[in-house]
Amino acid sequence: MPLDPQLEPLLAAMARNPGPPPEQLSVDDNRRLIRELAGMGRRPEVGEVSDRVLSTPGGPVPVRLYWPPSPTATTPLLVWFHGGGFVIGDLETADPTARDLCAGADVVVASVDYPLAPEHRFPAAPEACWAATAWLAEHAGELGADPSRVAVGGDSAGGNLAAVTCLLARDRGGPPIAFQLLVYPVTDLVGSYPSVRDNGEGYLLTRPMMEWFHGHYLADPAEGEDPLASPVYAGDLAGLPAALIITAELDPLRDEGEAYGERLRLAGTKVTVSRYDGMIHGFLSMTGTLDAGRRAMAEAVAALRTALA
Repeated sequence: MPLDPQLEPLLAAMARNPGPPPEQLSVDDNRRLIRELAGMGRRPEVGEVSDRVLSTPGGPVPVRLYWPPSPTATTPLLVWFHGGGFVIGDLETADPTARDLCAGADVVVASVDYPLAPEHRFPAAPEACWAATAWLAEHAGELGADPSRVAVGGDSAGGNLAAVTCLLARDRGGPPIAFQLLVYPVTDLVGSYPSVRDNGEGYLLTRPMMEWFHGHYLADPAEGEDPLASPVYAGDLAGLPAALIITAELDPLRDEGEAYGERLRLAGTKVTVSRYDGMIHGFLSMTGTLDAGRRAMAEAVAALRTALA
């Protein structure tokens, strides 16, 4: 299908004022730009927000906690990992989406500020995400959440980290995770898919940007075959939580997200793969302007409510 008409003004504005592509900017400049863009977005209302730092075996991990307006002892917990290619993004860039999920699904959201590359290369991020999830599940009762109803989720690189956290939780004996919400996830840092060829230019996320991210995240390209970097290469995907995988038709990451969904299905996991036609990478964060973004958020919220009921 063609590009959704609601996206045409955005891409046209980018074409009129291109500036240097992200892969030609410094890490610090890219972090500043994405933070500025996030600051222009809407901030849905929630009950309460609090920042804290978790003490984990690998070191301190900052998180931002969001409570719905009327939490109870049985309110579920969603651990959320932001996108940004493992290099950019933070609690501020994740804030609007975390608020939408908290208010819509009536869950406590813990947004994790995992260590970024290149200062902290692979496997620092997945190890921190698993450790933070283990801490949050263990202390869920203290946070006003139900430790028996814990989900993980993330978008783009965050989707990768959510998927990997599920693998680590299974293989390390916990914590128990009931559901995984993977939004246009990175699942393969090595392979090449038709969607990269077809959508690698002109739709916000480009192939050169992906290569820039991967180069900062991995110390050696061979690390991309490690299942903790590319969960699609895990030898065994049995025994993982049910999943909703949201993809975008015009996203370079479309095919690898859907390939991971198929592998989960073949392993016996209950999985829904939902492709949004005419959409590009990052569309879930555009709920203020895109009908499809609002539909995807509604689907994510409904899936969380059902899985954690």
